[in-house]
Amino acid sequence: MVVEYIRYSIAPERAAEFEQGYQRAAKVLAQAAECLSYELSKGVEEPQHYILRIEWKSLEEHEQGFRNSPGFQEFFAAVRPFFNEIDEMKHYGRTAVASA
Repeated sequence: MVVEYIRYSIAPERAAEFEQGYQRAAKVLAQAAECLSYELSKGVEEPQHYILRIEWKSLEEHEQGFRNSPGFQEFFAAVRPFFNEIDEMKHYGRTAVASA
């Protein structure tokens, strides 16, 4: 399992549009066999900051599986307008430090 984090800086006037885009994109993620879970969080102290967390079965399942699937085009169309607002997009592996 690998975790993808995407950090965004979204102008306040685009926040509703951004969240609506991810509501559409989430429907694709929910049906993707490669995706284990996902969550979009919004900054409390700095509400223009968002973090998308996606758990993928593996890096290969994400990059070769999901990105080549029929649903990817629908997913990308929903989030493409915000691509320039990405601050970071990386994959991470879990460590042994975690809650029970």
